[in-house]
Amino acid sequence: MTDTALPPVIQAMLKPDFYPHAVTEPIELIQTHISYVFLTGDYVYKLKKAVNFGFLDFSTLEKRQHFAQEELRLNARGAAKLYLSVESITQSGDGFEIGGSGDVVEPALKMQQFPQATLMSEMFDRGELTEEMIVMLAKELAVFHRKSESNDHIRTYGTVEAIRQAYDENYAQSTGYIGRAQTQAQWDTTKAYSDRFFTDNAEVFESRVKADKIRECHGDIHLRNIAYWNGEMLLFDCIEFNEPFRFVDTMYDLAFVCMDLDARGRSDYANLLLNTYLEQTGDYEGLQVLPLYLSRQAYVRAKVTSFLLDDPGIPADVKESSAKTAADYYRLAFDYTQRSSGKLFMMSGLSGSGKSTTAKSIARAHNAIHLRSDAIRKHLAGIPVEQKGTDAIYSAEMTDKTYDRLLDLGILLASQGHTVILDAKYDRMALRAPVIAKATVEGIPLTIVHCDAPIEVLTARVAARLGDIADADVAVLQKQTFEGFNDAEQTLVKTIDTTGVLNLEAI
Repeated sequence: MTDTALPPVIQAMLKPDFYPHAVTEPIELIQTHISYVFLTGDYVYKLKKAVNFGFLDFSTLEKRQHFAQEELRLNARGAAKLYLSVESITQSGDGFEIGGSGDVVEPALKMQQFPQATLMSEMFDRGELTEEMIVMLAKELAVFHRKSESNDHIRTYGTVEAIRQAYDENYAQSTGYIGRAQTQAQWDTTKAYSDRFFTDNAEVFESRVKADKIRECHGDIHLRNIAYWNGEMLLFDCIEFNEPFRFVDTMYDLAFVCMDLDARGRSDYANLLLNTYLEQTGDYEGLQVLPLYLSRQAYVRAKVTSFLLDDPGIPADVKESSAKTAADYYRLAFDYTQRSSGKLFMMSGLSGSGKSTTAKSIARAHNAIHLRSDAIRKHLAGIPVEQKGTDAIYSAEMTDKTYDRLLDLGILLASQGHTVILDAKYDRMALRAPVIAKATVEGIPLTIVHCDAPIEVLTARVAARLGDIADADVAVLQKQTFEGFNDAEQTLVKTIDTTGVLNLEAI
């Protein structure tokens, strides 16, 4: 589109003297199907196009003003330093200016411009995304969800009827791409999975509503909408224009980022993100709906990419690559519907024996859910996992509750196809026996991973702990003893010398 084909206000905003501050020339204009975005150097100005796509309606000035304010309000939750104000573009005669005395013709969202190189998608492509950043992102997302709003109106979007509407639309809108970007078998299987999921899990969806997990979430959280800038994790460009896309289960948001990492070939990062988030929030029951949302997010990316195949303005080579990208997403959506057989790993060993370190490696290798007793105990006590617990949370009664919760969660999740790691001392037969008995009754494979190291190594490790949620110190370690495995247990035990190199193939 040439400058002369642009609306007059847009042409005016391409001129440096339009702005009341210094700009970097030339001003860069980026267009999407719904926005004009001006990069001026220090600031970004975003105007909404006067369009109506059904799910999004910016067709009137009043609506554009409303949604500009909503975008400012909502994005202040995850990226307040980026979202500065909504400015009025006014017109006097043929001239336009910011905040003038003439008639308001458009609202402009003013934002702090930041380097595109700080986007997590860009960092990923450069190989600069680290485990520490993934952990930071998981914690930031947990805080974001904890602070997000929920009310009676928002909770109405958590019913099966409300949720499945978007799924039915996705399948209806993608039938034309069967044989072009996905197979009939994939379409049939993926749709049958979600249909069956909604039918069979009505009580689970109801429990999510009762647990207040339907909240005003981000709605579009993936690596291209996350920046790591000046040491902060910024979640920006959330959904402001459509309530059903934003009033969702917190697992919907989490699934989007996990899916993005899976699609980029880093399922190990997705697992780290998931386990860190769960450890922070204690929302392990959310895993019951996670596979559905993972499949949904991949399917939507596939569908949207498929639309390019019918766009006459898209070059043939771009259509060819888009067809491959869409096919990859359709396949990923299908893969998420394929249920695995669940199994349990029970960690065992004294404090400092390397249980949690080993468990984290097992989790990444097996895409497993890592349940740490240190976190579970603090969830039960109602304190943040990073907060040091008092003696009260280490009473015999609380210990029993902690191990009961570990077992209940382990069986629930393993019975639904998850690989689950129960990470606790399990230093006595009385603690191990219920796990063995329940796993046997439920037919769930169980491996006991016994972590062992010399006492001087255990002491040194515990003394050097820093930044971990475990509270045990050297004094606690000195009081611990380990009750050896009986003959029946020995058949399940894999002993690991944690002073050496971990051999995951032996587990």
